Amino acid sequence: MNIAVRPRTRIQNEKREAILEAALDVFSAEGFRGATIDRIADAAGMSKPNLLYYFRRKEDIHVELIGRMLEKWLDPLRALSAQGDPVSELRSYIRRKLEMSRDFPRESRLFANEVLQGAPRILPLLQGELRELVDEKSAVLRDWMRQGRIRRTDPWHLIFAIWATTQHYADFDVQVRAVLGPDRGGEGRFEDAARFLEELFVRGLLPS
Repeated sequence: MNIAVRPRTRIQNEKREAILEAALDVFSAEGFRGATIDRIADAAGMSKPNLLYYFRRKEDIHVELIGRMLEKWLDPLRALSAQGDPVSELRSYIRRKLEMSRDFPRESRLFANEVLQGAPRILPLLQGELRELVDEKSAVLRDWMRQGRIRRTDPWHLIFAIWATTQHYADFDVQVRAVLGPDRGGEGRFEDAARFLEELFVRGLLPS
């Protein structure tokens, strides 16, 4: 006999979101191993038993955060369109990735911490959904290369290079601001980065 699952109340949804928001702070700062249920409960302003009513283990909180982050994080790559102009598509992709780094630095650090530990909780996702998406978009890039619309290069490593350079501004933001100093380390650093990366990648890919 099927038992109907009762929908969550507004208060239950608010509690879950408060836990996830607090956990994002804790995980992104301390990593999975350094984070504890007690620490997350304190950050969420609730008791440990109350938190465990919503999430049985810290692994469950972490997996939900990673899943949400990847769904959002991969949207710019999904939006890369084979029907679009290669220069416009690549420029848009770079800018959207930088916007993600600017707006979601905690999520980026959460993901980086997980990968640095060997991705024990998300490896199947990386080997499955992520790999399929990168293969799909690499095929788009290879088609543009065959058509002579952009220079020939390794499309997978091109995507990796864009990831590395754009996410640097989230994962190493303290370093970026410290090195740029007060005159150049403000919000304008993202626009400066966008112009530079467009020059580096987009102009570098234009056919001779």
